[in-house]
Amino acid sequence: MNNNFRPQQQPVQYVQAQAGMPPSMGYSQKSRIVAGVFGIILGNFGIHNFYLGYVSRGLIQLLGTFVGGTLTCGLAAVGIWIWALIEGISILMGRIRVDANGVFLCD
Repeated sequence: MNNNFRPQQQPVQYVQAQAGMPPSMGYSQKSRIVAGVFGIILGNFGIHNFYLGYVSRGLIQLLGTFVGGTLTCGLAAVGIWIWALIEGISILMGRIRVDANGVFLCD
């Protein structure tokens, strides 16, 4: 008797969000202009990243502004402001086109 019988396993398929997917029912597209203005004006606090669904990046900017800014006498806050300013301009110019769910930003 042969005990080497192994059932055939099917490969697991993962469904990933692709950039530019149409929004699903009940999901509202995020505005490119709102996200860009948030990045330029309130970027130190990571508001634009929270708005687009990038929560971890928003928390890094928020904590870096308060904690890092306190520990480095404001140098970390200036660095994060430059980072957020570049992100805000990139959003407005169309270089950042999708939110965290892979859905295109609307105009």
